[in-house]
Amino acid sequence: MNRRDFLKTGFLSALAVSAIGKTVNAAEKNESAPDLVAIHGGTPEIMWQEGIKAMGGIEKFVKKGSKVVVKPNIAWTQPPEYAANTNPELVAAIVRDVLKAGASEVIVFDHSCDNGPDCYRVSGVADAATGAGAKVLHATDRKTYRKVEKTQAKALTSAEVFSAVLDCDTFINVPILKHHGGAQMTGAMKNLMGMVWDRRIMHKKNLRNTIPDLLYYRKPDLNVVDAYRMMMAHGPRGGNLRDVALGKFMLISADPVAADAAAVKLLQFNENDVLYLQEAADRKLGCKDLTKLNIKRIEL
Repeated sequence: MNRRDFLKTGFLSALAVSAIGKTVNAAEKNESAPDLVAIHGGTPEIMWQEGIKAMGGIEKFVKKGSKVVVKPNIAWTQPPEYAANTNPELVAAIVRDVLKAGASEVIVFDHSCDNGPDCYRVSGVADAATGAGAKVLHATDRKTYRKVEKTQAKALTSAEVFSAVLDCDTFINVPILKHHGGAQMTGAMKNLMGMVWDRRIMHKKNLRNTIPDLLYYRKPDLNVVDAYRMMMAHGPRGGNLRDVALGKFMLISADPVAADAAAVKLLQFNENDVLYLQEAADRKLGCKDLTKLNIKRIEL
């Protein structure tokens, strides 16, 4: 079965098969507080609305008067149909709900790989975010980063981190799910590379170790994996629509490791090839074993 055919079978069914008899029963665990919500079949906005409701509502993560950072992938000068950047409709929906919850400020940013202003414009994320009421920042000035040391990190024991991420009350991580040539997969954990100044040193020190290290600097309070469109090959930049699958999926979890463990199944990649995922699980930075999670599945 190729990956496009796999999508037709439905990710929710795949998850159900892999966890038959092992997923935590709703009677044993509070059904209103799942560890992971997997949604399929709607627009990005509708999937977000249904998913966050199942997670207990945005108010569970955002308190009145809080400062919130929303971190999508805005790394590439590509329009939404190429699945290189997070869907702008999803970013706007999250910003609107965060503001409705009473946040005093919502910042949207990424440290782009291509020219930042071009990425923000072509991706559609800047207009979507500002239109929804967010403050959009470009992470291109080194003065907006602060040096932080984390002795518990395995390889990246020091990094310059975007100050807004360090200072916010709630950090919402909104990656797009796609193939990545170096790390095999871009998901929740990989998306955090956009909060540090020097990505090259992360590659030099081995992504297997440096990607999990990022969770010591600022672990997201919520991870929303955009899999409405997915780049199945030739990532992270892409550029060929033949590599893009219209999946209409979304994953929501407070645990970035759990989100990535589900994401790798959606892409139908071999999880053993996503080395940073096993490394994060070995360090107990999150739960990789989906059979131990309370998973809420929503088909729209």
